[in-house]
Amino acid sequence: MRRAPAPCSTLVIGESLVDVVVGSDGHTQEHVGGSPLNVAVGLARLGHPVSLATYFGRDARGAMIGEHLAEAGVRLTQGSDSAADTSTATATLDAAGTATYDFDITWRVTEPPDVPGHLHTGSIGALLRPGGVDVLSAMSTATRGHTISYDPNIRPALMPDRERVLEEVERRVAVSDVVKASDADLEWLLDRPLDPTGIADLLRSWCDLGPALAVCTLGPAGALAILPSGRRITARGRRVDVVDTVGAGDSFMAGLLSGLADAGLLGGADAKARLHKARGRVITGAIERGIAASALTVTRPGAWAPSRVDLEG
Repeated sequence: MRRAPAPCSTLVIGESLVDVVVGSDGHTQEHVGGSPLNVAVGLARLGHPVSLATYFGRDARGAMIGEHLAEAGVRLTQGSDSAADTSTATATLDAAGTATYDFDITWRVTEPPDVPGHLHTGSIGALLRPGGVDVLSAMSTATRGHTISYDPNIRPALMPDRERVLEEVERRVAVSDVVKASDADLEWLLDRPLDPTGIADLLRSWCDLGPALAVCTLGPAGALAILPSGRRITARGRRVDVVDTVGAGDSFMAGLLSGLADAGLLGGADAKARLHKARGRVITGAIERGIAASALTVTRPGAWAPSRVDLEG
């Protein structure tokens, strides 16, 4: 896996929180989580310079987040630890292992940070007010001279108004260069099952809004993408022994961005122009890195992110 001569720095904006998992026996475990945080950690683990603009408290759970990010090599932007409390997502499991979720999340962007090269955002932090408004503003400003990636990563429990969510998602798609979603995201947004043709049609409609690349993950089946040329491709998944799927989509996102960054397709205006003219072979390689990263993640419990050595191994 060759690197670009001068890897661009990535700024990730979005939520970090603590997942509280309550088992059917009442036993509780806590883990650091949040989709943007996972993507930042995944990129850092793959050797890319990355900073995170987030919002958590100076409490015990906030300390867990800070230690997790420091261990991975992710830098925090100023004001990221200024929340009154650290947000949580509580998953209560029944006897069959089915989870019901309860979110206690406060999200805002305290100081809009400068974008050093590439900007990534997604999930709750891109939509939940008041911070979601600031995220859209940051995306709209940065798109003039930087590449932007976006992962809707829909959370229905926090987003009950489907039509409003679709409208807000597409506003963010329109100022992005790379968009990645799951088949479950797209089916929820359209409120109907989608076959590969239906998925491709929606991705093409998103590319018409502005992105050069739109990708949909298909679980174990791999991924479907609309390339900058407009061509549709499908990349096969990998057969692995699955422990759980926590963080798989975030690892895919990190792997995809890693491959694009190594190809010199993320960063400032020149990289943006190259991305919009990129050939399929280069893009396919980045998608395959995303698949490889997510395939490794699902073989471990929790949102474990592979390193570059893990991918090469």
